[in-house]
Amino acid sequence: MEMYDRIGAGYYDLHASHMKADIPFYVQEARQAGGPVLELGCGTGRILIPTAEAGVNITGIDLSDEMLDIARRRVAELEPDVQSRITLIQGDMRQFDIDRRFPLITIPFRAFMHLLTVDDQKQALHTIHRHLEPDGRLILNIFDPHLDLIVGHRGPLGSALKLRNEFTHPESGRRILIWDSRQYDLDRQILNELELYEELDEQGRVISRNYVSLTMRYLFRYEMQYLLELCGFTIEALYGDFDRDPFRHGGEQIWIARKVDS
Repeated sequence: MEMYDRIGAGYYDLHASHMKADIPFYVQEARQAGGPVLELGCGTGRILIPTAEAGVNITGIDLSDEMLDIARRRVAELEPDVQSRITLIQGDMRQFDIDRRFPLITIPFRAFMHLLTVDDQKQALHTIHRHLEPDGRLILNIFDPHLDLIVGHRGPLGSALKLRNEFTHPESGRRILIWDSRQYDLDRQILNELELYEELDEQGRVISRNYVSLTMRYLFRYEMQYLLELCGFTIEALYGDFDRDPFRHGGEQIWIARKVDS
C-alpha cells in the first residue's frame, strides 16, 4: 500500500470532487446500521464527518498521517457533540486491531484498490471479518475496469497526459487544471496513474504545478465476488451506482457483503 504525501493529501478532495453521490449513500447505510461504524481509508473525513453529523458514532482508520492531519483539523472545527462521535486512528486496513466489533465496516472511494496483491486483499478481508459483529456487513466500492479505456491508454500515445477536469480551488479561488496519465500493467492488473495539478492566475498563466502518483489494482466483477466469498462473506447486493441501479460493465462496483460465521 502507499500513503498520500503532503501534496497528494492536499489535493485529495479535488481528486474526489466528482464523486459526491457516495456521501448520502454511505451516510444512509451508517444510519441504518445504527453505529458504531468503522470506515477504512477515511482520508480527510469526506464521508466520515457527514456520518458523524448524522448522529452516528464512527471510527476512521487511514494509513496516511498527512490525510489524517487534514481530517483532524476539520474535526476540530465541528460542534463538540459531533466531535465526540469521531475517533481517528492511523493504521493499516490489512492488520489493524481494535478491541470492539462493528455492525458495519465501510471502505469508500475505491480505497480497497490500493491493496496491490491478492495476499494483501485477503489479509484485509480477514481482518475486517474478525472486527464485524455476527451478521455484520461490509460495504465497499471500486471501479469496474472498462476494457475500452484500458486499450485506449496502451502505448506511448495512450499514456500521454490528458486534460481530465477543471475546478475552482475552494480556498484560493484560482482555476485548477487536472491532467492525468495512465499506464496499465495487464499481467498484474495494476493501474499506475500520474496526476498533474496546474494552478492558474487571473490571466490564465500557470503559477504552480504539483504531481501526484497513484497505484491501484483493479478487480473484475466475479474476481471480487469470489474474493469476498473466499474470505467469509456472502453477497447481499451489487450495485452499479449510488442510486442502487443494477450493475453494468464499466461503471462502479458497489458491494454489500454480510459476514458468515464459520
